[in-house]
Amino acid sequence: MKASRGFRHRSRKLLRKHIRERGAVPPLSLLMREYKPGDKVYIIINPSVMRGMPHRRYHGKVATVVGKRGKAYILQLKVGSKIKTLIVRPEHLRPVPPEALTPPKEKKS
Repeated sequence: MKASRGFRHRSRKLLRKHIRERGAVPPLSLLMREYKPGDKVYIIINPSVMRGMPHRRYHGKVATVVGKRGKAYILQLKVGSKIKTLIVRPEHLRPVPPEALTPPKEKKS
């Protein structure tokens, strides 16, 4: 029988929660957070929520919010020389802290 090629195939290690987090719904602070166009977000997949889940190849990437569609956000992400558009729900997004966006200052010796 041919192996199935589902949306989550080869993701056993990637889409696994820590043992004490299993079955837990995401905290409300993540769901209630509003992102504005131009905000940078990390795509961190929450495996317990199937709706609005991006493909596993985008896990850990940084994207830019372009707009909103219902409860989900429209993101743009540069992959190689292409720009991809993703529709992802907020359960799978984390805000990028502002200090991570600025390059580190060089030390003077």
